[in-house]
Amino acid sequence: MSGHSKWATIKHKKGALDAKRGKIFTRLIKEITMAAKGGGGDAEGNPRLRTAIAAAKAENMPADNIKRAIQRGTGELEGVNYEEITFEGYGPGGVAVIVDVTTDNRNRTVSEIRHMFGKNGGNLGESGSVAWMFSKKGSIVVSKKAKEDDLMTIVLEQGGDDLNDDGDNWEITTPTNTYETVLEAVKKSGAEVVHSEVGMVPQTYVKLEGAAANQMIRLLEAIEDFDDTQNVYSNFDFDQKQLEEVAG
Repeated sequence: MSGHSKWATIKHKKGALDAKRGKIFTRLIKEITMAAKGGGGDAEGNPRLRTAIAAAKAENMPADNIKRAIQRGTGELEGVNYEEITFEGYGPGGVAVIVDVTTDNRNRTVSEIRHMFGKNGGNLGESGSVAWMFSKKGSIVVSKKAKEDDLMTIVLEQGGDDLNDDGDNWEITTPTNTYETVLEAVKKSGAEVVHSEVGMVPQTYVKLEGAAANQMIRLLEAIEDFDDTQNVYSNFDFDQKQLEEVAG
């Protein structure tokens, strides 16, 4: 079973039940701002901004918040000067980890991320040390209520890569350039989209059990809870029961 979609789905479910809506909005606002800063405020001509706005709307972010975030990115409104940094490292058992952050204080963030890795049995690596194990892909996790044949037809007709059985869900992977087209087709079919994102998908997975898995879960949760974190990717695979034991 894919560790990528499983952890992403768990994050989504936790977020939906989490009262920390403000933290979710903060991350989305940062992403919209940086997307507008890098590619302009016109969503039609800026795929990253278009994806960020869609994610914000999915979380019911007010339109005014989205507009102000875009204006801060384009310089129409004054805002914090953010910097994007990507960290690469290893968790327990040699699991590869990539962390994307957006920060206004590089030194603080580097220190905090390094501490999280060290405290939870991992270590930071050099740039490029683990990125080669991942490919940038679209991932669309769909409820098992949808029929496999219907989803496979969408994958084949709309330019998706693959459809995999991920236990409780189906996972569709796509090239980045067809992600939006495939996602729209899935939604139009009436299928329930559990989670969707463009991110770094691992080529292979490292399955951990017992104490090592517990430690890896704690590392990922610590990074997820850090205010500057935007995205976390890893090639960690685990049994659902393992997470339940840690949570319990």
